[in-house]
Amino acid sequence: MSAKLDDLVAREGYDSFDELLEAIIFDSVSPGICTNPGCSYTTEVEPDQCQGYCEICGTQTVKAALVLAGMI
Repeated sequence: MSAKLDDLVAREGYDSFDELLEAIIFDSVSPGICTNPGCSYTTEVEPDQCQGYCEICGTQTVKAALVLAGMI
């Protein structure tokens, strides 16, 4: 699991990716995190988002949890 995915799991208040997955698997939104080094901006995105907009960096580098995990 990537460091960004670990960071996202912790920021969302879960102890493991499995807990996060259980919470979001059937939802229409997913937590996402900016993948730029040094940025940890998080937001709600579509579950398959791989180029979401980061409001801190101004880049399209936000990825959804399921994308980071390689499930989508």
